[in-house]
Amino acid sequence: MASHTAETTTRKSLKQDVFDHPDFYAIDSLLTEEHKLIRSSIRDFVKREISPYIEDWAQRAHFPYEIVRKFGEIGAFGPTIPLEYGGGGLDYISYGLIMQEIERGDSGMRSTASVQGSLVMYPIYKFGSEEQRKKYLPKLGSGEWLGCFGLTEPDHGSNPSGMVTNFKDMGDHYLLNGAKMWISNSPRADVAVVWAKDEAGRIHGLIVERGMPGFTTPETHGKWSLRASATGELVFDNVKVPKENLLPGKNGLGAPMMCLDSARYGIAWGAIGAAMDCYDSARRYALERIQFGKPIASFQLVQKKLAEMLTEITKAQLLNWRLGTLLNEGKATTAQISLAKRNNVQVALEIAREARQIHGGMGITGEYPIMRHMANLESVITYEGTHDIHLLILGKEITGIQAFV
Repeated sequence: MASHTAETTTRKSLKQDVFDHPDFYAIDSLLTEEHKLIRSSIRDFVKREISPYIEDWAQRAHFPYEIVRKFGEIGAFGPTIPLEYGGGGLDYISYGLIMQEIERGDSGMRSTASVQGSLVMYPIYKFGSEEQRKKYLPKLGSGEWLGCFGLTEPDHGSNPSGMVTNFKDMGDHYLLNGAKMWISNSPRADVAVVWAKDEAGRIHGLIVERGMPGFTTPETHGKWSLRASATGELVFDNVKVPKENLLPGKNGLGAPMMCLDSARYGIAWGAIGAAMDCYDSARRYALERIQFGKPIASFQLVQKKLAEMLTEITKAQLLNWRLGTLLNEGKATTAQISLAKRNNVQVALEIAREARQIHGGMGITGEYPIMRHMANLESVITYEGTHDIHLLILGKEITGIQAFV
């Protein structure tokens, strides 16, 4: 009798977990108490500081700059950077959970955080001098400064090695010229980690600060996606960059690609956060929406959609957990990260579309988060490596043949 009672309690608990936050395979049992505490604190933050306002921000294409300081206060910037440099000193599972919970609120909000941590703080920590680390990382980690990452150019997206942005050695400084496009955070960024070619054609990273003459950051308007985040360009017109702003630790295309691996890992977790929000909204709506005298959740095709959503979320959660474990062990590869980014964003986008179907006409309104998530994910499936480029990265891993050169 006691055993039966315990089994019933376990089943009820599992069922409640599926309702509150999809965890159909009890993945929480693989997490530490610290992981759960971090996830809970970020989830509460999102519910308090983002969810009540995000639809209004998205409708108005408004980037709430005050969120930058708040992200800094809760440790959303650079979670894996050591504490001594203003980071969180956490592991990669913690980083993933933080990105998951922020993107449950909004992909644009997660972009703000992941760019700061993976694409600005990470290269300064990994490739920067000790002086650069001490100067920039604490202020970026606290949210006092906002940063951006300049790799993509108007004519060079999937082929970053073709970049034309360049710098010349002028003796006591470098002279930087060129332009970058589709840069998250750029309109409000205080610093930019910019990738440019030297006179020999070798790619290096430079730290460019707002206020340097000739450096401008025009904002991109008219977006139908990521409307609550700031996107723009980086324009360099004979910008004098101090020599001490060159990242000395690594050069070549491999340096920015290492940064993108870190960011793509965060996206793999974040996208499933968006999927979880769509699933939860669709489940709730299906139980509340009455047609033909009963909830639409009672109809087979609606149950099919919900079952498939939960299945794909569960598979992606297991993928993320395993990838995070490999990263913690220093064993994860670029191809493994590409697989997770590609799969999980595609899954999230399909879940958003199916959730929109369940919501019917209401799914296109700002009363529910579905259409916003769907539009956001159309950007997420393209940036930091398009869906097809990640497929070809896997193709090379499988065959040993590079298909996109």
